Amino acid sequence: MATPSDLLLLLLLPLFLSTAAGTSVPSEELRALLDFVGGLVADEGWAELHPLPCTETPWPGIQCETAAGDTDRLHVASIHVGPDVASFPPCKSAATLHPEGLLHLPFLKTLSLFSCFLSPNSVSLPPSLFTSSSSLEQLVLDSNTGLSGKIPSSISNLTRLRVLCLSQNAFHGVIPPEFGHLLSLQELDLSYNHLTGQMPEEIGSLLNLGIIDLSSNELQGTIPASLSTLHSLQKLDLSFNSLCGTVPPELGELKRLVLLDLSHNNLTGPLPETLAGLNELEYFLMENNPLDTGIPIFLADLKKLQAVGLSRCGLTGPIPSLTSLVSLAALSLDRNKLNGTVPRSLESLPKLGQLNLSKNQLSGEITFSEQFMMRLGKRLDLRDNTGLCTMLNTTFHHEASFNIEAPPCLGGNRGVMEAADLGKDPPLYGNGGAGFIRHLRFQGFAMENFGAMREEEEELQLGLTELEKRYRWIM
Repeated sequence: MATPSDLLLLLLLPLFLSTAAGTSVPSEELRALLDFVGGLVADEGWAELHPLPCTETPWPGIQCETAAGDTDRLHVASIHVGPDVASFPPCKSAATLHPEGLLHLPFLKTLSLFSCFLSPNSVSLPPSLFTSSSSLEQLVLDSNTGLSGKIPSSISNLTRLRVLCLSQNAFHGVIPPEFGHLLSLQELDLSYNHLTGQMPEEIGSLLNLGIIDLSSNELQGTIPASLSTLHSLQKLDLSFNSLCGTVPPELGELKRLVLLDLSHNNLTGPLPETLAGLNELEYFLMENNPLDTGIPIFLADLKKLQAVGLSRCGLTGPIPSLTSLVSLAALSLDRNKLNGTVPRSLESLPKLGQLNLSKNQLSGEITFSEQFMMRLGKRLDLRDNTGLCTMLNTTFHHEASFNIEAPPCLGGNRGVMEAADLGKDPPLYGNGGAGFIRHLRFQGFAMENFGAMREEEEELQLGLTELEKRYRWIM
């Protein structure tokens, strides 16, 4: 029995065949495209109004190209469907996958389905969707809350795959160890799912990987030392899982690493000194792990650091000298057990725009200059360090705003530093800076017409933006 796409193709074939040979698409591929897209989009009349998706009536999100040695015909090379594609019908409320359609698109290199399968409707990936004859180089299934089930191991048949992004879906189960066969893979993003089990050791076989993002899952076990073989790796994000054990010293072999985010796990200390070899590292995020150690001295060797997150790590001891970190824009050491004084040398860091040392056991006089404190404003947080005191006058600048709450040192000027917040916030970190403190709560005190103090509680959202965290250089 003929399917709707078969009947539609019969109607469209005369128009299709009337095009010049140099711009034609093989009828089998056209049929497969109509079949596959027809299972996704809601406007059934779209194909009738746009019968030539590669030429006279192009489809947004569909790209065609000639194949090597075959310049007389066009082939479907890329399919991108989702609400981010302008002038294209939205996905159906009950969108479906037609694997047989993809099987007849032998030149398809990119398949991207964004926010197309939405809960409560549930769709799984059929294993038959991925065969060894496929030409797929990029598979991006992103933000599909209704895309569930296990990730099929048959994806490992896609030996030409460079980008595999299955982020923000509802997949569960383990990461298939067969992914170790994807030797051309450059980006692996399985973030924001419900994946369990351990990270497969086989990932260490993917020597071309530049990006690994497995964040916001339910992964357990230890970080595999086999990752040390990934010498092209620039981003490693394993945050928001349940990983345990210590950080493998072998990670110090990742000489090109720019972002290392292991925050919000159950990792213990001490941190290996071999991490001093990460000379390209810009983002070092370890917050909310029970490290229970001192601040690692090797931080001073990582000259390109822009953001350091070590809050809620059970850190003890003094704050070491960090004056060599001339690119540092954000430093979070809050909610630890640090003691000693607050080093004035921190204000010599030319790009520092965020400093959070709150909720520690620091003591002594706050010796930062007025100029430095004005520059940081409310992004300087020294609260809940009961041993700190200040010699500065509370009203030294009518537009200042600080999070300090320190009493006057004996013999000094009066007042807790709860100055006015009448001006605009200072710029966040200057050019190219990035914050990493995801939920920093502060007390802002404003003085209205020099009247009574008004206390406000706000929440700063200073997380790394998705763009900064994902580092999509490959796409």
